Amino acid sequence: MMMDDDMENGGLGPYQDRPRTFPNMRSKPYVPMIFRILMRINIRVLFVLLLLCLGVVFYIGASTSPIIVFVFSVCIITFILSIYLCKWVLSKDEGPPEMAQISDAIRDGAEGFFRTQYGTISKMACLLALVIFCIYLFRNTTPQQEASGIGRSNSACITVAAFLLGALCSGIAGYVGMWVSVRANVRVSSAARRSAREALQIAVRAGGFSAIVVVGMAVIGIAILYATFYVWLGVDTPVPLLLVGYGFGASFVALFAQLGGGIYTKAADVGADLVGKVEQGIPEDDPRNPAVIADLVGDNVGDCAARGADLFESIAAEIISAMILGGTMVQRYPSGFILFPLVVHSFDLVISSIGILSIRSSRDSSVKAPIEDPMAILQKGYSVTIVLAVLTFGASTRWLLYTEQAPSAWLNFALCGLVGIITAYIFVWITKYYTDYKHEPVRALALSSSTGHGTNIIAGVSLGLESTAPPVLVISVSIVSAYWLGQTSGLVDESGNPIGGLFGTAVATMGMLSTAAYVLTMDMFGPIADNAGGIVEMSQQPESVREITDVLDAVGNTTKATTKGFAIGSAALASFLLFSAYMDEVATFAQEPFKQAGNYLIDCQVDIAIPEVFVGGLLGSMLIFLFSGWACSAVGKTAQEVVNEVRRQFIERPGIMEYKEKPDYARCVAIVASASLREMIKPGALAIISPLVIGGWVLALEGEKNDHHIPPLSCISFTHLSFLWALSTVVSAFRNSVALVLGQLVKFAHEGHALLGAKVVAALLMFATVSGILMALFLNTAGGAWDNAKKFIETGALGGKGSDTHKAAVTGDTVGDPFKDTAGPSLHVLIKMLATITLVMAPIFL
Repeated sequence: MMMDDDMENGGLGPYQDRPRTFPNMRSKPYVPMIFRILMRINIRVLFVLLLLCLGVVFYIGASTSPIIVFVFSVCIITFILSIYLCKWVLSKDEGPPEMAQISDAIRDGAEGFFRTQYGTISKMACLLALVIFCIYLFRNTTPQQEASGIGRSNSACITVAAFLLGALCSGIAGYVGMWVSVRANVRVSSAARRSAREALQIAVRAGGFSAIVVVGMAVIGIAILYATFYVWLGVDTPVPLLLVGYGFGASFVALFAQLGGGIYTKAADVGADLVGKVEQGIPEDDPRNPAVIADLVGDNVGDCAARGADLFESIAAEIISAMILGGTMVQRYPSGFILFPLVVHSFDLVISSIGILSIRSSRDSSVKAPIEDPMAILQKGYSVTIVLAVLTFGASTRWLLYTEQAPSAWLNFALCGLVGIITAYIFVWITKYYTDYKHEPVRALALSSSTGHGTNIIAGVSLGLESTAPPVLVISVSIVSAYWLGQTSGLVDESGNPIGGLFGTAVATMGMLSTAAYVLTMDMFGPIADNAGGIVEMSQQPESVREITDVLDAVGNTTKATTKGFAIGSAALASFLLFSAYMDEVATFAQEPFKQAGNYLIDCQVDIAIPEVFVGGLLGSMLIFLFSGWACSAVGKTAQEVVNEVRRQFIERPGIMEYKEKPDYARCVAIVASASLREMIKPGALAIISPLVIGGWVLALEGEKNDHHIPPLSCISFTHLSFLWALSTVVSAFRNSVALVLGQLVKFAHEGHALLGAKVVAALLMFATVSGILMALFLNTAGGAWDNAKKFIETGALGGKGSDTHKAAVTGDTVGDPFKDTAGPSLHVLIKMLATITLVMAPIFL
């Protein structure tokens, strides 16, 4: 990675008087292998193959249910719309040559990192798939699977195939997010030279393309899997349980994508800010900063690629958990209870597309008008989407959830969906209140910067802690309300006991995610606007252009924060469903009840008064804090390398500050890329292996204590897991301590606790979910507030850029960077991945 010779020569004269050229991070653009193969196929042959595939898909769908055909049709139509949005965005000009050159450098750096990162993730996914296959070959089968003729080998192959497909689709979702962002950023920069409204429209439509593809892939992927299993295996009720591998694969890739991308983007951002802004006093995204290209690359791999994989995983987990719960009801009620989540998200694609298209530019961009508030424009589009969501959700419940046994049940479930939609709106508003500098909390945080760095940190931490209360109250009310509406819907089991409560919470979760595509659009808008501002600054555009991109960037910070609040709220509801699905699966495999139903769900088995169960919960809470600590530490270590490199370049190349020498951008990109890939392994391995090792270890020690024969499954799985644990970077001392504590607890435990391993893992899952929700809320809100407090000061308030107040705010922003973009978003994925991994690995805990 060498720079052009003319960039290395001194005495080039003022920056404005010389050609503005920037380095390529790669010798040629990177194109994934699958696209290279497709490009070599004759277009007519490709068209015929596409038609053939569509024919097979629709045949399988028609053999399953007309509802599946409807889902396929909507997904394909919205895919065609996404192609239109993509072509519309790419038809816009890239601006002057200097803008295009900067954009090329960002694109090449992002694609190079993406290739390396996902190559590493794919190898780990293949290793984990092998472990899953070995476990499922020796696991017990359920009575339903035996009756359906699904043996161990079939179950193993199905689960591994679903896992790999989920991982592949999650990776594609991340690539789509990154692909569009690195091409839209320069077009937004160019449009900002004409009007703010046009720049906003391009950014929104670029984000909309990614959002539609991501949500559509999640829906059509699960629909194809369900229809294939239904036709191939000839079964109905057990099918949703076969989909858990898909959710686990999506969670696995999303976790490492979020970790690696988050470490990359925030290490580069922190390094660039500390040396550039604080020490050298140069503006953000100044071309003299050696870490500026790495920072802009990080926006794409951390915010766009990782967020695409994150939301894909969220929707997949929510759909699968709801389908599992619906599958328990189809023996007495219509199959629409299983397929309802797919229909809801099909309508999500339609209404979000309408919301995206409702944001239009002014007819005459040559007429200079005052800059409109971009947040108000985005809110109008969101309001349109919300209204349509209420209407389509009500229609969906009447269509699929109507049953003659309980004629009014569909209305109760429609109200559950309304609870979810209102919850989503309130979550967005709460997060906006705590992170937008138009409101009092962020302005108070900015004011605290005027008395120094320490008071800024104290105010930011206190704001983050306070901000956890309103969302938790909202989640609590929504869960109880939805459960009550479901219980009173009139759906009962053979004994006459109400059974609709859990499905009511599932419907509320669907309601919350019924506008997911538009929410992801707003999220993608943020990093695209951020990149556009960086390109404008580096290419030395007029101040009026930078003012437009600064406004878009500040709004982008708020939208990113609000969508993270939305994500953690949906993760909380989805995790509650996945936990219930885990208990159902354990009961199915063990053939004994793991919970009992009444007017309310009474968990009669997971008793924290049992020492092992209590310690399992304690370890679950510890896992959240340890994971967050390691994630933040990874950013800190990588940022130190960037700081040292940037300082070295300023010392060894004094002409950089006078625009006489060119910084070595490529060196910072290489440092951040290698360090982020190295540092993402430890927290990721901790998250994946901990529940398996703890559950397996308790089971093994309990079997030894009671002189039971440990089945070959436990021995094989535990041997593999111990080997993986040894390969990970988790220190052996921690492992031995856990073994000692659990061994002593098992030694003195009470006799007669059935399913102890499953109970310990259930406690770990419960405590980790609760701790993870609170920690993620704190990290996301505090980080977003620190960032926008800095943005508020940069508007000229409290001394403006370069003042002592601004420097204190930059310190707070650097502290908040790993909070809001690394540890916080990774916790969204972690708490759902813990649930999906326990679903997949449930047999080893029995």
